[in-house]
Amino acid sequence: MKIKSFFAKPYAAIVHKKIQKEMRTAVQDQERIFKDLLKNGSFTQFGNDHRLKEVQQYDAFTQAIPLHTYDMLKPYLEHIKEGKSNVLWKGRPLYFAKTSGTTNAVKYIPISRESIHNQVNSARNVLLSYMATSRNADFASGNMIFLSDPPTLERFAGIPTGRLSGIINHHVPAYMRNNQFPSYETNCIENWEDKLQRIVSETMNKDLALISGMPTWIQMYLDWLLEHSQKSTIKNLFPSLQVLIHSGTNFDVYRNRLKESVGFDIDTLETYPTSEGFFAFQESVTAEGMLLNTNSGIFYEFIPVSEIHKEQPKRLRLQDVELGQKYVLVISSNAGLWAYNMGDIIQFVSLDPYRIMVKGRVKHYISLFGEQVISHDVERAMMAAAAQHQLKVVDFIVAPQTQSDGAPRYEWLIAAEVPLSEMETRAFEVTIDYMLRTQNKAYDSLIMHNKLQSSQVRFLPKNAFQQYMKTIGKLGGQHKLPRLSNSYDLAADLSAYGLLV
Repeated sequence: MKIKSFFAKPYAAIVHKKIQKEMRTAVQDQERIFKDLLKNGSFTQFGNDHRLKEVQQYDAFTQAIPLHTYDMLKPYLEHIKEGKSNVLWKGRPLYFAKTSGTTNAVKYIPISRESIHNQVNSARNVLLSYMATSRNADFASGNMIFLSDPPTLERFAGIPTGRLSGIINHHVPAYMRNNQFPSYETNCIENWEDKLQRIVSETMNKDLALISGMPTWIQMYLDWLLEHSQKSTIKNLFPSLQVLIHSGTNFDVYRNRLKESVGFDIDTLETYPTSEGFFAFQESVTAEGMLLNTNSGIFYEFIPVSEIHKEQPKRLRLQDVELGQKYVLVISSNAGLWAYNMGDIIQFVSLDPYRIMVKGRVKHYISLFGEQVISHDVERAMMAAAAQHQLKVVDFIVAPQTQSDGAPRYEWLIAAEVPLSEMETRAFEVTIDYMLRTQNKAYDSLIMHNKLQSSQVRFLPKNAFQQYMKTIGKLGGQHKLPRLSNSYDLAADLSAYGLLV
């Protein structure tokens, strides 16, 4: 065993023991964080505006601070831009995390001197927990690659600003730098394809032990490695590869194709990092779901999905949640976010300890007649149908097609390794529609009563999604397309572009 692995094992045991203790004190830790946030927030401009000094209990908090969106925080961010301190949190932000969706305007999410520890320590704890639970520390001495955004920072209102993964790169300990890829110079390349070309050259002969990133970009990296090396599987390049860490999208959709590319079974760990906070991670490969980060400067609230569009939705604390229910995640944090609606739909798969799964986003849904089909529904349907028809899916989206003859229908745009024949496609349509009906009873009822026609499937070229992302400047990094939308606009753009690829 090499020296890094040797010293990492006892440290991992200490950290994991602390995490295990926090599993048992999650509710108490949340209450302590809640009071600490109130205490510190009462001395800010936001706290003064919302009379936080008068708030002592949770019920009063929900009355004083309604749910907030980014747009509602913009006036306070303007004051920070003007150079003011103690606006949303004490002092001024340490960083701004710059984030944007496929079509959304840029957002600047504050990261404070206190909240940076949530991001950095959580990323560290993923690795240490894996070491402790798997008793495998060998990878710590091996080569690792983190497929992330460039670490270059700009100044916004005098505050260092960049993508979250780029910011975190500045906090990687020095002792990990000598076996971390890509190199700093390569990581600074903005163009994803140019950057990937350099990454492939740098790592071709490095026998990586760990790979981390979004599944779509990990797969693209592996594809390029196999193409340039003329190897049949990654096993032939990286025989020491042991663990893959992923985030940002449902890994199960990509699992089989990634496994085929790798060529052997490796451990996988899911994480839930966002610019607003690192909320959860899978601390053990045998655990279902991700352990909620309950002692890391973030106070959580949960809104039942059925309540989210009400003027005054029901807001629940951690001790009030139930298994199997879908909730919209709301956070208040020591970064200066208050009752901030994340828009993510989560579900608890365990209450002892508190473990969650991400099911989609509130704004990513299809609901022509109130059926509220979400990402989780279509992903489960796709995985089942693809397995039955032995279809190797690269990526896909679903959108409502209302311009067809007769009743509207759902249209699935699929990029696959090898498209199905016309006859096979008709059979696949029957299967995937049946699978979606089993996932969403409202959709099933609409089909039965002829309010919706059965699903239609259209195949796009294998690289259509990647090329489309390139044309809109969103290729690589943390960018991803929404799995589904209540509008056909994105599908129309992608479909039209796919014909040109």
